[in-house]
Amino acid sequence: MTAIKGANVLVTGGSRGIGKMLVEELYARGAGKIYATARDRRSVTHPGAVPLALDVTDPASVAAAAEQAQDVTILINNAGASVGASYLDSPMDDVRRDLETNFYGPLLVTRAFAPVIERRGGGHILNVHSALSWLADGTPYSASKAALWSQTNSLRLELQPRGIAVTGLHVAYVNTDMTSGIDAPKADPRGVAVAALDGIEAGAHEVLADDTTRWVKSQLSADLEALYAQLKH
Repeated sequence: MTAIKGANVLVTGGSRGIGKMLVEELYARGAGKIYATARDRRSVTHPGAVPLALDVTDPASVAAAAEQAQDVTILINNAGASVGASYLDSPMDDVRRDLETNFYGPLLVTRAFAPVIERRGGGHILNVHSALSWLADGTPYSASKAALWSQTNSLRLELQPRGIAVTGLHVAYVNTDMTSGIDAPKADPRGVAVAALDGIEAGAHEVLADDTTRWVKSQLSADLEALYAQLKH
């Protein structure tokens, strides 16, 4: 289990959506210092946060952030993107962008901060996955989140002996800017943030933040038609 009160936490993508709610909840739980990152640090508005400029796809930017935040004990890899709309029709640069942001980005940040956390005596990493880690939706986004889920499962084993626990957060649609054009039930981002931080404090390996996510996971051992009804026709 990892205590949040008094801990120094870095949240990537901390200026809006789930990230903004994570920053607010961390502050409410008494975190010692909260680094909130964004490509433009001026977009971080929480008065209790330390804004840091960070582009998770840029190794130099990641290294600079790690140099500035040498006291971190909890890392939350929240920053994400959804650019490519179709494997067959999207520009390949868009397909790569989803993978660069959602898979390689968290890996770059984790590689930079794992030694920092270890030197501080250990701590915790949380990666924000998706229900689409388990359910392909026809876009590169779901592939990138499936890859991140696999990455998290591997890093959990590799980092455990170094005193670093790893939690994966899975969630379906959340009421954020990223999903503004989607007509579907959406979770409250504050509720997702609460569930994520509860998971860190409980030492959970996985957090399933809503009913849709729990249902999707429950179907993984069923035939493919359970998740993809169109295959029945």
